[in-house]
Amino acid sequence: MIVWLPFWSACAICAAAGVHDGQSILDVGCGFGGTIASLNERLSGAELTGVNIDGRQLARAREMIVPRPGNSLRFLQGDACALPFPDARFDVVLAVESIFHFRDRLTFFREAARVLKPGGCLALSDFVPIRYLHLKWRSFYGPINLRCSPATYRRLATDTGLAPRIERDVTAHTMPTYAFLRTLERISRTPLSTRCLTLLVEGLNRLHLLRYMILAFAAPGSPRV
Repeated sequence: MIVWLPFWSACAICAAAGVHDGQSILDVGCGFGGTIASLNERLSGAELTGVNIDGRQLARAREMIVPRPGNSLRFLQGDACALPFPDARFDVVLAVESIFHFRDRLTFFREAARVLKPGGCLALSDFVPIRYLHLKWRSFYGPINLRCSPATYRRLATDTGLAPRIERDVTAHTMPTYAFLRTLERISRTPLSTRCLTLLVEGLNRLHLLRYMILAFAAPGSPRV
């Protein structure tokens, strides 16, 4: 997972999903567990599950995050496009700054729709290009695909039985973060290719060719009480 705006982004996505106490919540592409940690501190009676393809990140998450009394927490290694869970398992599915790493968005949407309970919610963040800009490359963080427009996301929802609920352009809120990221990358001696990627994304945002968006989709049916 690219570490662009982990805390702010996670809070915004959780708000879009209507996260609240007592829910079963799945964070797909959970990385080191930052979103799970935030939810663990804020919620009560929550069942929190993180799934990630990199077992090393999961090992670190297990070391760092302890469930608060009343919450349950687990981290599983797995593929976002082949989720290791039964149907209708979760109230909320989140993908915080991770969906552009998944091998196929349509397959992920199908899996998210499958594991959501009736009336559940899928919420995610993504760097969304304007129609004629399609970006795909491999970086230090792994493959990155920024080729999904808002119209494409609507089609993905329609094709998988989900209903678009929120499309929120929050690019303006992200821009102050880039100066901090550049400083952090210099201090941590981040590879040059990664620093170039940060500059590219910042430049495309400033030119309004790429937008940072929060999107949410509802599963059919009434939420279970």
